[in-house]
Amino acid sequence: MLKIIIPTIMLYPISWIAPQKWLWTTTTINSLMIAFASLHWLKWNTETSWDFSNQHLGVDPLSSPLLTLTCWLLPLMTLASQNHLTNTEPHIRQRTYINLLITLQLLLLLAFGATEMMLFYIMFEATLIPTLIIITRWGNQTERLNAGTYFLFYTLMGSMPLLIALLTLQNDINSLSMLTLQSHQLPNPHLWANKMWWLACLIAFMVKMPLYGAHLWLPKAHVEAPIAGSMILAAILLKLGGYGMMRIIPILNPLTKEMTFPFLILALWGIIMTSSTCLRQTDLKSMIAYSSVSHMGLVTAAILIQTPWSFAGAVALMIAHGLISSALFCLANTNYERTHTRTLLLTRGMQIILPLMATSWFITNLANLALPPSPNLMGEILIISSLFNWSQWTIVITGLGVLLTASYSLYMFIMTQRGPTPSHLTLLNPSHTREHLLMYLHLIPTLLIILKPELILGWTS
Repeated sequence: MLKIIIPTIMLYPISWIAPQKWLWTTTTINSLMIAFASLHWLKWNTETSWDFSNQHLGVDPLSSPLLTLTCWLLPLMTLASQNHLTNTEPHIRQRTYINLLITLQLLLLLAFGATEMMLFYIMFEATLIPTLIIITRWGNQTERLNAGTYFLFYTLMGSMPLLIALLTLQNDINSLSMLTLQSHQLPNPHLWANKMWWLACLIAFMVKMPLYGAHLWLPKAHVEAPIAGSMILAAILLKLGGYGMMRIIPILNPLTKEMTFPFLILALWGIIMTSSTCLRQTDLKSMIAYSSVSHMGLVTAAILIQTPWSFAGAVALMIAHGLISSALFCLANTNYERTHTRTLLLTRGMQIILPLMATSWFITNLANLALPPSPNLMGEILIISSLFNWSQWTIVITGLGVLLTASYSLYMFIMTQRGPTPSHLTLLNPSHTREHLLMYLHLIPTLLIILKPELILGWTS
């Protein structure tokens, strides 16, 4: 663990010492080296589930794919951000921006690597601060302060009951270690106080996922955030909620069986509602943000029913969605940097002007609608079949959700790439090697995962 954390900390002096001309190149290369070094977490030789570095931090097969994804995203964020920041921002602000991204990676490494629930909670909350600064300082539109307020208050209001619940748990069983939590049984599980405690444990993670009904902060935050903010939100920060739920839900039995029904219904209904909302969006980033809510609804439902297949599907879909939605935001950003608009009607027919970028659009949209051989398909099939086994009526909602996902993904592709090219788009800049590299660094890992899926399914196998 320290092999990755110490080089990440050393990125701070590098980002301040590097000459301005080489600032982005140096940061990207160093962070990419850290990302390649983090791949050793995916190799499991141990018979036990945890591989320790010390008494506070450890890696197990559930956290290892999420830790690797976190490290992989930092070089991609620097690649995506450098164009618009180099042209518009003073040197000191560029360095500050890079420092915020490094801070986010460091906090996320500590959150996913924590073996103690209280350390996880502190890091879970600490990621809020750099994300908030990125959205409110570097956001594109005037609504960014409003989006930051929504983001802050939704997350804080959801997280306060979790802190009280964890302190109560510490008081009852004298331990918050993830290694021993699963072996503890709660006294008197049918008391009303315990039901409130169950709700307090899960509500913070459901808001972070986000569950439909507590999701209004997400489209606002995505639309207003700069490209790196959107990427880290979609790829990693939403997964903190799923990871937290998977860690804490084994100790919530037997209460979970009865109390999950309203949340399962909300999650499944949210798949239909947010997919339908995508079909009538005029804003490209807002459309991708609502699609994230739809996919995370599927993950929430899978985690709540707690079967090995559903857990495997949830992990697979979280990793696949992290890479693909981040790629979609990068593609939306390449369009925005050229046309300075996110309105779908004003950016039609881009395939004629940027044909190679249209290929990336096509592959990413097909992966988003879960076409084989993408890992999205693996995750969705595992989740849908385990939900069907739990209750046969869920096939109606999940089946309709799959159809709507295919509809809005193809609608997104047709609206951005096909049709007559408007006259104001005929003089666009060509796409750069940097942008194609950025896309392929998202797509190649996604397609490679399907060749060896046990890398991300190790926890349930």
